[in-house]
Amino acid sequence: MAVITISRGSFSGGKILAECLAQRLGYRCLDREIIVERAAAYGVTQEELRRAITEPPSFWDRFRHRKYMFLTLFQAALTEEVRAGRAVYHSNAGHLLLRGVSHVLRTRIIAPLEKRVAMVEESLKMSADEAAAYIEAMDQDRRRWTHYLYGVDWGDPALYDVVLNLESMEIGDACETICLMAAQATFAETPESSAAMENLALASRVRANLVIHPATSGLEVEVEARAGAVTVRGKLAAPDQAGEIQQVVRAIPGVTDLAVEGVVQSTGL
Repeated sequence: MAVITISRGSFSGGKILAECLAQRLGYRCLDREIIVERAAAYGVTQEELRRAITEPPSFWDRFRHRKYMFLTLFQAALTEEVRAGRAVYHSNAGHLLLRGVSHVLRTRIIAPLEKRVAMVEESLKMSADEAAAYIEAMDQDRRRWTHYLYGVDWGDPALYDVVLNLESMEIGDACETICLMAAQATFAETPESSAAMENLALASRVRANLVIHPATSGLEVEVEARAGAVTVRGKLAAPDQAGEIQQVVRAIPGVTDLAVEGVVQSTGL
């Protein structure tokens, strides 16, 4: 079954839409807090994880590796939660973290500023001016965060399968539209798309295990998985780190073969 991701600005109706979809389709409704809780099981605090996925790049420029670590754990938790399908995820960058899986229906919701301002006024008890400034700051942080990590424009419609404008469309109508799309053959789970999801889940699990293991926690690597065969690529600080990677990765369930393609960094003279 399909996995649905919802990208939206703050107070654009994404949570309400996700709950509607979950109820109509019998899917699980997943938000950032659920994924943060799952990711924290790797041994980091939930507060650190929240900051990693919400703080703007200017803050994290000083702690680039820690941001890499937290986002690696977040992606591993997300892919593990959605790998069985029948899930709606409405939070940070689901359409980017789950790239390459054809049964992921990537949706974006936009809403007029006045509607969003009214929701913030009611929910956070702000004035209209304060609410507008709050929304602008939140949207700007998300835009910068997405560009910083992936080099793409958060609002680019080419990143999504459908963009729905709630200016005149009600949440119920948007929910019906997405339900109809999710039922199309285009987003049906196939053996190929299921394999792509399993490969992504295994690759994410490998990166997460490497980033929490003391011997390999300082590395930033690319991982590719295909039917249990894993390839790890990156720059190593020393030749013996290849052996450490081998030891960590071969202990992960689902790994049947491993290749390490590391470039040893020069220490200089």
